[in-house]
Amino acid sequence: MKVKPLRINTLHFPVLLKNLAFVAVICCASAFTLIAGDVQQADAETPKQLAKRAEKLIKKGDLIEAEKLLRKVIDAVPDNSDAKLRLAYVCLKQRRLTEAYEISYNIAKAEPKNSYAFAVLGATLLGAGRFNDARTLFFNSLKLNKRQAFAWASLGMLDFYENRVQDSLENLQEAVFHDPEQPDYVFALAQVSARYERYKEAADAYYRFLSLSRDNDDERRARIKGLINFLKFLGQRQQLYATAGRNNTSVPFKLTGNRPIIQIKVNGRDEPLNFVLDTGSGISVISDKTAKAMKINPITKGGFAKGIGGNGRFEIVYGFLRQVEIGAVEIRNVPVYIRKFHNDGNNIDGYIGLSLISKFLTTIDYGNLTFSLAKAMDPKDSLGPESGVSLPLRLTSSGFLSGEVQLEGVGTPLNFIVDTGASVSVISAEVAGMEGISPFANNEKMRVIGSAGVTDGVTSFLLPRVSFGAHSRKSITAIALDLDMINEASGFEQAGILGGNFLRNYRMTFDFRNSKVTFVPIAEPTPIP
Repeated sequence: MKVKPLRINTLHFPVLLKNLAFVAVICCASAFTLIAGDVQQADAETPKQLAKRAEKLIKKGDLIEAEKLLRKVIDAVPDNSDAKLRLAYVCLKQRRLTEAYEISYNIAKAEPKNSYAFAVLGATLLGAGRFNDARTLFFNSLKLNKRQAFAWASLGMLDFYENRVQDSLENLQEAVFHDPEQPDYVFALAQVSARYERYKEAADAYYRFLSLSRDNDDERRARIKGLINFLKFLGQRQQLYATAGRNNTSVPFKLTGNRPIIQIKVNGRDEPLNFVLDTGSGISVISDKTAKAMKINPITKGGFAKGIGGNGRFEIVYGFLRQVEIGAVEIRNVPVYIRKFHNDGNNIDGYIGLSLISKFLTTIDYGNLTFSLAKAMDPKDSLGPESGVSLPLRLTSSGFLSGEVQLEGVGTPLNFIVDTGASVSVISAEVAGMEGISPFANNEKMRVIGSAGVTDGVTSFLLPRVSFGAHSRKSITAIALDLDMINEASGFEQAGILGGNFLRNYRMTFDFRNSKVTFVPIAEPTPIP
């Protein structure tokens, strides 16, 4: 296969993505440093020995020192393609996608039978959100070498993002079969197994990851240990998210600050609770105050998660709800996070995440202020009105829904999270600094209340036009935030969040089985309370 050169600029590869989901297990370098003796040792070692030590450092998470050793190898042996591709891999893990692309592209062009070169090049394009190009390169890599584990793992994650979970699981199993000692592949297999509701298998895979990984990030290991305990708990329960009651229901919601607030009942109690419909969250959340009042005790804890606002961190506490009622529909055995809610002036008890509603066709009608669930009896069923426009959605590793958005002033589409739980849209700090966007900054500063706390003095922008497929809106307010904490685990770069101030102009039907959302414009947006 002939590889065509691609134009590279900061738009194709904005520095948003810390790493791909299947290599997200190593987010930051450890505190390991070379002492003087080590430097002398490096000088005395052969290029082969240096490359071997670099591999150990990559597994340990010390990417900076691994890069130094690989560059020594390349200085000594300029034609060493293996060392160059490992350097490209290190660059990819460090979010230097342009450099990773240039290295792997040049080798793939010069060595058209180098399977690993095509795998690294494909993984780089996957990280930049170039799904179709990445898939072609993975297929070519595997055509050259059916045992290329990195291509299998990367293809598995691409399938996962496009909601082909069974294919994803099989491809990741193939990757682990060919390279069972690679912790990144085992970690990805654990992620997808949990998504496929194979909780015991997921727990076993995470445990194996801890035994294989040499990463010294104590906080990450604490998160994974807490997750293992929770997965073991879930593995002993009956079917999660089991549905009962009627096959469909429709309930009213209040639109407060552009966020739909729905009343639900929990654990069979008659008192309704106020939950925000939050398509920007993979798992549902309940406030620690409400959990305490309802005697919903934590199942386990483990480390800290990263989020928007405050210091960017909040403790991970896992809980479990026996039953959730939304109108005439019941969902049983529901995992949740329990966390503190920072006061935003609304009496909110929790957030409805995607997992809770993913077995239904879900319609949010901002015109009639109704929220509807319908059990799809056939994967081809759809509630999307014929007059609507259906757009594909992708699922990030962290459970967000993502779609392609076009901003006036930016030449290429960008990936945005579709988030009904966000009152206002967001652009990344990188996008905010682009020449086509920066002139639209407002003097007014805004206060942001997020999962990790409160941030004051946030810059806002008045975007001239925002388009999602064929649907466009003018003069959309967006705030600029550092989205690194989101992109660390998203698997492919997210340049912003499409919030309620855009979405409230539509009736939307989410078809989770077919990974699409259908938009129908409403005549007159509901006034904001």
